[in-house]
Parts: sequence; C-alpha cells; structure tokens
Amino acid sequence: MIFETHAHYDDDQFQDDREVLIPSLLNDNICNIINVSSSFESISSGMELAEKYDRVYVAVGVHPSDIAGLTDENFSWIKKQCRNPKVAAVGEIGLDYYWDKEEEVQKRQREWFFRQIKLAEEENLPIIVHSRDAAEHTMEVMREAHAENIPGVIHCYSYSLEMAKEFIKMGYYIGVGGVVTFKNARKLKETVVGIPLERILLETDAPYLAPEPNRGKRNHSGNLTYVAEMVAELKGITSQEVEDVTRENARRLFSKVI
Repeated sequence: MIFETHAHYDDDQFQDDREVLIPSLLNDNICNIINVSSSFESISSGMELAEKYDRVYVAVGVHPSDIAGLTDENFSWIKKQCRNPKVAAVGEIGLDYYWDKEEEVQKRQREWFFRQIKLAEEENLPIIVHSRDAAEHTMEVMREAHAENIPGVIHCYSYSLEMAKEFIKMGYYIGVGGVVTFKNARKLKETVVGIPLERILLETDAPYLAPEPNRGKRNHSGNLTYVAEMVAELKGITSQEVEDVTRENARRLFSKVI
C-alpha cells in the first residue's frame, strides 16, 4: 500500500469522475491521501473531501502564487480549521519566483510563508513547502522562522543534492513524484540516490506531473507505482521496500492520520 502525500483532487480536472476515482484508488493500493490546498478557496473544497472519505486528509494553506487575497480575517479562519481532526498539515506554503518576478510580490510571499510556518508551529502541525526558483530565500525564511522545530516536507523537490541534505539536517523529508521518471531529471535522480530512503515521501501533485509512461496525461495516485519503481531502481532495492518505508515515513510526519 502506498501513502499519497500530495494531491489536489478538488481540482476541476476531476470534476467528472472524482466520486468514482477516489474510492477506486483507496480500494486498490493507496492507503491514505493528503489532499493539499493551494488557494484560500480550495481549503473548503479539500475539507469536504476529507470529511467524505475516511482515509483522505487535508492540508490547509495558501500557495505563494495565490496569496493576493489573504487577509488577517481569512487567515484567522484558516487557523480555526487547523483544529479539525482531518487537517493533517499546513500547506502548501512557500515561495515561487518562477511566475512572480516583482520584488514587492516576492517580499509579500516571504511574509506569508513566515506567518504560515508560525501558524503550523502554534497548531502543532507539519508543513508542506512549495519552493520554485527560490532556494536561497526559502532556506532563509525557514531559518528565520526556526522551521527546524517544525516537521515537514519539501514538496516536488527540484534543487541539488547538497541543498536536499541541508533540508534533511533541519529534519525535513524530500517529496518525490513523477518527475523522477523523466529522462532529463538528472538532479532529482542524483538526490534520490544520495539521501536516505527514510527521508523520502512519495507524491503525485495530481492532476499534474504524471510519470512516464503517462507523461502529459492527467495524473492520479495510481501512478505512484511508477514512482516507487524508479526510486527502487535508483536505490537498488525492491518496489515493495520503497512503498513500505515511505508509507511509514508519511505516518511519522502526518501523525494525525489514523
């Protein structure tokens, strides 16, 4: 059984078959799903899924590219949601400089990243970190917020092996998804080889980033078998060992999942 640590089943791409797909995945080889919020609005839709399915949990937070509408008032509402037993993490939060180039926007991203880290600390929840083209500032904000005192995962990891080791020193897991199966994913493959299996989590980012042989199609948690197979190949172990160890890693991190 595989623990899916990062998916977006509230996305419109699942509108037509969500109620069939999620139960089929949970009845097959997926033991749990963390449905991760991105926008403020997606928190409510993710909560609805978590309430509907026993083994689906939700992460509540606002993606750096969607912080424009964040206010003290709705941030207070997010804080209240953290006390729901189906809320397993604060996420996805972080920095994304790929789309947002303006310094003022990036500064605002850093401010809300810091505040959401501290929210997780206050509510005793792990964090799910999104970081794209912002490695240095991501580390800076995390150190400023003393994120080493908060467990978490660096989602969809895309930086160097050396940087991964720095995150691991802080106690963080590295999220590995479909990109590891791509032929041009040299850095991620080097990272997987160079870090302990005990620090890897499996994720899809569904409906995005489907692995080979389904690259370019809508992604879903059933494709995690391909991710596990590639990690196993890189590590020289069996897929079953990858599934077992990463599942226990996820249970340690997301301690509210039962």
